[in-house]
Amino acid sequence: MSIRNLEPKAVWENFYQLTQIPRPSKKEAQVIEFTKTFGEKLGLETIVDKVGNVIIKKPATKGMENRKTVVLQAHLDMVPQKNSNIAHDFEKDPIKAYIDGDWVTAEGTTLGSDNGMGVAAAMAVLQATDLSHGPIEVLLTMDEETGMTGAFNLEAGLLNGDILLNLDSEDEGELYIGCAGGADANAKLHYTEVAVPSNVKAYKLSITGLKGGHSGLDINLGRGNANKILVRLLKEGAMDFGLRLAEAEGGNMRNAIPRESFATITIPTVKAEAFEQKVVELTAIIKKELSGMEPNLSIVCEPTTLPGALVEVAAQKSFINAVYGCPSGVIRMSDAMPGVVETSTNLSIIKAKDGEMAILSLLRSSVDTAKRDLQNTMRSIFELAGACISFTGEYPGWKPKPDADIIKVMQETYQMKYNKTPEIKVIHAGLECGIIGAVYPNMDMVSFGPTIRYPHSPDEKVNIATVQLFWDYLVETLKNIPVK
Repeated sequence: MSIRNLEPKAVWENFYQLTQIPRPSKKEAQVIEFTKTFGEKLGLETIVDKVGNVIIKKPATKGMENRKTVVLQAHLDMVPQKNSNIAHDFEKDPIKAYIDGDWVTAEGTTLGSDNGMGVAAAMAVLQATDLSHGPIEVLLTMDEETGMTGAFNLEAGLLNGDILLNLDSEDEGELYIGCAGGADANAKLHYTEVAVPSNVKAYKLSITGLKGGHSGLDINLGRGNANKILVRLLKEGAMDFGLRLAEAEGGNMRNAIPRESFATITIPTVKAEAFEQKVVELTAIIKKELSGMEPNLSIVCEPTTLPGALVEVAAQKSFINAVYGCPSGVIRMSDAMPGVVETSTNLSIIKAKDGEMAILSLLRSSVDTAKRDLQNTMRSIFELAGACISFTGEYPGWKPKPDADIIKVMQETYQMKYNKTPEIKVIHAGLECGIIGAVYPNMDMVSFGPTIRYPHSPDEKVNIATVQLFWDYLVETLKNIPVK
């Protein structure tokens, strides 16, 4: 059975069309053109702003002209993650989505339900002829996943909305009214390449099989970080076996917990056998430590050809110590909201190659002062290692407005439709609401969506039944939007 035959058909058909269009972050030209053409074919006012955000406006249905204007907001890009054994070009190839029991997932890649389901639902509202709603403005932003570029460059005056419904949450039955802010920490070290000595044996270290996941939503689950595991091996090898580093590379997305990490190293021949045995011992230890969360963890040490050069000793020491000492994971849980992460950091990308070392972490916190304290912690670590560090892509948190009328309306609507009360929450992941709210401060905002699991990883999946619930709730909410 094709996903195109699932209900609600309009939403799933739109989502299928999105899976056929390559749309990794910063490569959204095709999907921008697709959604622009979609709006124009419906005869609706369609705008593409200077950075590529698509805005499509639909008038109110008859009798609903006096309702507040609603902005339906989602982002066009998706996180491009795949398993290393999958041949897939995210800039050319369609996503191969399929039904797996109660879920829709993809063949070895991210699915793009984050945030394709939100885009698909907004498109379905635009094309529907049987819904009751006030004035609608659909805002489809670009490059949310790697910098929130679209939201940061959204201009005042393009939207007239009073209410923004962000369709980018991932637990049906939950309404989000606030989120954490964040910043990228970028550390760099330069090094001199030196010759490979004689009487050494080269190895490739490979850390694979980890679950990865969303660095905001999943950071509290205790999943393994491939970069941390790799550097643990490098540290032990350098201390006891004369390990020398040729190059290293792990992780590829700032907001994804790294699933894979690799290094090419050398070991003096006389210590090679002992090193191999040490890796076996460490592998058993690390697998035992992570057995409940990472059953598919693979640590492989295999001989390889000698590299052309090595990292100089001092730089190697600085790199290993900096990555080893760099915090990654939950820093503090919230006092105000039990069970919610307040502050965290994800050691997302490491690279040492061709004379340059790079270490990238994504910092998040719902408390601005705590985020600044974490930035200073990172600065201290990397300055001690002799690295240059900068903080970029900083975005504000979204401060809750729990008394907004739309929240009461959505609570009552959900209670009436499903005979239960939706949970009101804040989310540790970054949403665009705080950025958009800085440009449009009078908008009241709520985020909701269907149930999605393991976003930002090849295990990403969306629950089929909750897509119907999400759609029905969206339709009912639009019927009950307050009057102006």
